[in-house]
Amino acid sequence: MNGRFSPARVFAMLGKEFIQMRRDRMTLAMLIGIPLMQLFIFGYAINMVPKHLATAVSISDPGLFSDSIVAAIGNSSYFDVVKATNSPAEARRMLADGRVSFVVDIPVNFSRDLVRGAHPSLLVEADATDPAAGSYAISALSGLVNTALRDDLTGPLASRATPTPAFAVVVHSLYNPEANTQYNIVPGLLAVILTMTMVMATSIALTRERERGTYENLLAMPTHPLEIMIGKITPNIFVGAFQSALILVVAKFVFGVPMIGSLALLAVAGSFYIAALLAVGYTFSTMAQNQMQAMQMTFFFFMPSIMLSGFIFPFHGMPQWAQWIGEALPITHFLRIVRGILLKGSGIPEIWPDVWPMILFLFVAGTVAVRRFRKTLD
Repeated sequence: MNGRFSPARVFAMLGKEFIQMRRDRMTLAMLIGIPLMQLFIFGYAINMVPKHLATAVSISDPGLFSDSIVAAIGNSSYFDVVKATNSPAEARRMLADGRVSFVVDIPVNFSRDLVRGAHPSLLVEADATDPAAGSYAISALSGLVNTALRDDLTGPLASRATPTPAFAVVVHSLYNPEANTQYNIVPGLLAVILTMTMVMATSIALTRERERGTYENLLAMPTHPLEIMIGKITPNIFVGAFQSALILVVAKFVFGVPMIGSLALLAVAGSFYIAALLAVGYTFSTMAQNQMQAMQMTFFFFMPSIMLSGFIFPFHGMPQWAQWIGEALPITHFLRIVRGILLKGSGIPEIWPDVWPMILFLFVAGTVAVRRFRKTLD
C-alpha cells in the first residue's frame, strides 16, 4: 500500500460514495423529506394561540339580547358557533363528546334581569382536558362582556352598560378544574410511547430476517403473507398491553391522574390502536431494505404523529390542512379516547367516533402490508 497521500484516490472515494448515495434512494429521500417536513410543520401548522374553537350555545331565554350575544361570540375569531340549541343537556353532551370546546349557557330570565339591572351571569363551560387550548379564548370573553350588547343598551337602558358591565361571565372548567397539565400530558404519553415502540418493533421485523440470512427460510415455509404478518405482530400486542398497564399504574400512583371511566373499555380501544401501529411498522418492514431504512421510516411517521395529533400543540390551533392530516393519524383519535375515558368517564357512544377511524386505519395498513409482502428475495 502506498503511504503517500493521493488526491486521486480521495476523488475516487468521493465518487464511489456519491454513487452509493444516489442508489440508496430511500435514505436520500429521507434526508430531504424530513427537514422539509419539519420546516412546514413548525412554520405553518404549529400555533400556540388556537382560534375558531368549536362552541355550542344553550339559549334558555331567547330574545334580542341572546341574539346579540350569539352574534358577538360568532364574530370573535376565537369561537365558532357550531350549534345553538334550547336544550342545555344537548349542549353539555356535545362538550362531553368532544365535539365542542365550550358551551355558553344563556339562563332563564336573562333578559329580564338585564333590564332590571340585576347583573345576571352568563355561564361558560370549558373543556379543560387541555388547559392550554382555550386559555386565550377564555381571556377574550372579558372583552365580550363590554361589547356584546353595546348597540342594544341604549336610550333608557344605557345606564345598564355603565359604569360596570351589564352581565358577568362565569367560567366553569370541566374535567380538569385545577388546570393540571399532568392530567393532559401523562395520559397522552400512553399514545406517544406506544407509537414509538410499536412501530419501531415491527418496522425491523422482515429487514432483520434479511440481514440475518433467515429470510430464505421464511419464504420456504408454506405460509400465506397474512399468516406471516399475524405471527410477526401478535407477540408485540402483548408487549404493548404490558407497556400500557405499566404506564397507567405510574400515571395513577405517581402522577395522581384520575381514572373516571372504564379501564376495560380503554383496553379494548387500546388493542385496536396497538394493532394499527403494528400494521404500520410491518408495512415499513416490507418496504425497507435494511434496518437503517426501517428506522428512518419510523421517524418519518413518528414526527407528524407527535406534532399534528394535539399532544404538544392545541389541535384546533392548526390550519385546516394540518388538521386533515392529523385526523388521518391513529394517535389523534387514541389521544381523544384515553383522555375522554380517564378524565371524562366517556363510554362507548362517546368514543365510537374515534374508534372506527382506528379500525379503518388498521384495515388499510394491514391490506397494504399483505400486498407488499414479497415472496422473492429481490
